[in-house]
Amino acid sequence: MTVRREVQELVTYGMPSEDAPLEEIEEANRLLENIAPPVSDEEAQLLATAFGSDDCYGMAATLMHLIETAPGAHNASYSHDPHNMWVKRLNDRVEVGREIREAR
Repeated sequence: MTVRREVQELVTYGMPSEDAPLEEIEEANRLLENIAPPVSDEEAQLLATAFGSDDCYGMAATLMHLIETAPGAHNASYSHDPHNMWVKRLNDRVEVGREIREAR
């Protein structure tokens, strides 16, 4: 599958921290808003590498929800940076979903 240009642009740019200059935050937001959901499983894996060190004024949560639009998100494993709080949160959400499905 081909990764869309918009996805690659955000991955290359990365998510800035809340301490970054306003221009960087605005650019990351613009790039994030340019990605139309759903994303492919391959795009989701790439996007999971774009998380920064903090919430970046809610943009990290928006990125997480975008990643979760991938068709395989409910079974995915995001291993690029498992110590990043957002990657950990993604993996935790996958695990909780798996536990809920198994309990049915």
